[in-house]
Amino acid sequence: MLQTIPGFDRIGEENAFAVLARATELAADGRDIINLGIGQPDFRTPDHIVEAAIKALRDGHHGYTPATGIAPLREAVAADLHKRHDVDVNPGNVLIVPGGKVTMFMAILMFGEPGTEILYPDPGFPIYRSMIEFAGATPVPVPIREENDFAFSAEETLSLITDRTRLLILNSPANPTGGVTPRSEIETLVAGLENHPQVAVMSDEIYSQMTYDGMEHVSLLQFASLRDRLILLDGWSKTYAMTGWRMGFAVWPDALVDKARKLAVNAWSCVNAPAQFAGLAALTGPQTAVHDMVNEFDTRRKVIVEGLNAIEGISCKTPLGAFYAYPNIKNTGWQAKALASALLEETGVAIIGGPDFGILGEGYVRLSYANSTLNIKKALERVNLFLQENKK
Repeated sequence: MLQTIPGFDRIGEENAFAVLARATELAADGRDIINLGIGQPDFRTPDHIVEAAIKALRDGHHGYTPATGIAPLREAVAADLHKRHDVDVNPGNVLIVPGGKVTMFMAILMFGEPGTEILYPDPGFPIYRSMIEFAGATPVPVPIREENDFAFSAEETLSLITDRTRLLILNSPANPTGGVTPRSEIETLVAGLENHPQVAVMSDEIYSQMTYDGMEHVSLLQFASLRDRLILLDGWSKTYAMTGWRMGFAVWPDALVDKARKLAVNAWSCVNAPAQFAGLAALTGPQTAVHDMVNEFDTRRKVIVEGLNAIEGISCKTPLGAFYAYPNIKNTGWQAKALASALLEETGVAIIGGPDFGILGEGYVRLSYANSTLNIKKALERVNLFLQENKK
């Protein structure tokens, strides 16, 4: 028999893709499916970005690029970060990668091994824990609590650090909760991390341009005391509706950037050339589509929160970032994954059960409002009717 390494028996997955596959199957059978599961903008990539990729192909950009990405794109990333966060970033520390997950994988591989601990948000993006377990490190959940408006607690996070901690993963604005951690809490965390210089930090800021109600996104890049051990994760997927382009970027500290480059050479050689030119057009071109998208998400956010809170047994905090609602369903009497499965199979509404985002996710479900207002209202009507007819 073939025998793989133990790490592959520990590897998990992102269940949103399993839900997407089942929803697609049901739709192919003629079912009317409303997908509030997958975290994907329902907008087209802006035309000027698409045209830039087409032009790059026509201009003959068909070959390899540097493993770190083309220089104009890395320079544009640095300029964009300066514009948005008022920070100086050396383009030489920027790595263009095929999506956001790659940076998670690389960072966890660098610091995760048996005997070490990696802190990650729970509930949080499921790939964090999956990769930690694959690497053989001990995953230590940082609780993300509803009573804290789904922001992380600096005090609680710092209390979990031990002499075995090698990496701390942070995410704000957050998936799946939509929580945004305020500046005061981040400043407290950063001050406390000065007592733990052995701990690297990976800040997942993929939703950095999606905040609401005047909420400020605070990038960890703004804190000089962290810059020599900070790995920033961001990209194009959410901001520019480019999920299928597989375009992300990371900013690495001086001590790690060449290690990251070598991993890129070993794993994917380079990101495809036309996508990089599309990414360049996204950063340097008009930003109207970005603002229009976020404004539309804001409208949908209000609709979904109001609708969820009107359903008996459900309460929903207003998310301040990303495009997810994370309602509390404990008073319905349903277990989260059972409810999510029943809603998809019986009503055609796809959502994700909270336990798919961590061990602290029971009692919650995630709904993406990256769908039309009309579909959101129809979905909530179906959820309400189902719960009325299927009380526990």
